Amino acid sequence: MALLPILTAPDPRLKKKSKPVEAVDDDVRRLMDDMLETMYAAPGIGLAAPQIGVLKRVIVLDIDREDVKTGPLFMANPEVVEASDEDVSYEEGCLSVPDHYSDVVRPAEVTVRFLDRDGKQQDMKCEGLLATCVQHEIDHLDGILFIDHISALKRNMILRKLLKARKEKERDEAEGRPADKAKDPEHAL
Repeated sequence: MALLPILTAPDPRLKKKSKPVEAVDDDVRRLMDDMLETMYAAPGIGLAAPQIGVLKRVIVLDIDREDVKTGPLFMANPEVVEASDEDVSYEEGCLSVPDHYSDVVRPAEVTVRFLDRDGKQQDMKCEGLLATCVQHEIDHLDGILFIDHISALKRNMILRKLLKARKEKERDEAEGRPADKAKDPEHAL
């Protein structure tokens, strides 16, 4: 397994639509393993292949908490096939939009269809944090970031801050200073 660099907004690769996986083979499983290791190291609870520059419809998730035990989930070609009429608001963050959070409204429950790590089609009903996380990661596969769900004013403010932070990081690295990696995994989807 390998740790992979995570792209940050406004990288144009994050806005591209991913292509379906033809089959879950050894290469896709290796990608899933590398993504999971990268997600844990970040730390986060979800990661989509476009976030590491791979335009394939692959996501990994792990929202294990004391009250919820899912273990790692591996999904190829995930799609929401059913969504509840009830919406919920959840404060989201993203490994590709570091240190920024905003409330996003999404369906409270969804049923997602996907190919699992063994290439078998699965349907999974998701609610709560899992529903939010699955929808967030599927958005990545379509070139959508959580900040695309908020007002243009707030989105542009966040993007300006990210550009400024990137320039500061590049300057720090050029001068040999370490970059700060503190992140809140509860919100980093």
